[in-house]
Amino acid sequence: MLLDLTSLRKAISSLESALDFACSKEKLSGLSESQRRVVRAGVIQNFEFTYELCWKFMKRWLENNLGGVYVDGVSRRELFRLAAEHQLIDDAERWMFYHQWRNETAHIYDEVIAQEVFEAAIPFLDDAKIFLKRLESKND
Repeated sequence: MLLDLTSLRKAISSLESALDFACSKEKLSGLSESQRRVVRAGVIQNFEFTYELCWKFMKRWLENNLGGVYVDGVSRRELFRLAAEHQLIDDAERWMFYHQWRNETAHIYDEVIAQEVFEAAIPFLDDAKIFLKRLESKND
């Protein structure tokens, strides 16, 4: 069964646009500190929903290709391990790192944590793009 990857493509594109803006000194130069925080919050929000879509698509692909019995009820760590084993992602531990940062944003808001999550979104974008390409190549 083919997965409709439209929402994942849009989420990754939105995160990329948010990061392009947020990492542009030229674009940020005219903004106040308050406005820069809003931009950073936008990146964090994009990171959150893109991460959520990624792991859900991992789970769907694994269910479709391995069977639900192998995937239902597994921990996130095991899900990422299975995704790496089936070459959807390169590094399960790095995805656990993203999972931890996603959890941080859900439970507390703090300027230091916000900056750390923002910084985690940068390598996450590359990993999400790799995941999407691999998912596209295996989506048959």
